[in-house]
Amino acid sequence: MLPENETFTTKAAANYLGMSRQFLVNLLENGDLPFHKVGSHRRVTFKDLLAYEKERDSKRRGRLDALSEKIDEAGLYDASYRGDQ
Repeated sequence: MLPENETFTTKAAANYLGMSRQFLVNLLENGDLPFHKVGSHRRVTFKDLLAYEKERDSKRRGRLDALSEKIDEAGLYDASYRGDQ
């Protein structure tokens, strides 16, 4: 595991999070992910990447759980489907 104060370039941070560099830059500029500048270059700490990743994944899980619940309530879930066909 990297030290929490390790810094990433925008390209490396985007690769770590599995998104495009431009999408990451938009997150930075919108204030969704903290960054600092070294000269004119943006840098993101590993600690902030981990925090963003944890929050993003938690939100995704919540949305998926809510969707699954709605599907189940609507009777659209087919318990016989195994997904390996």
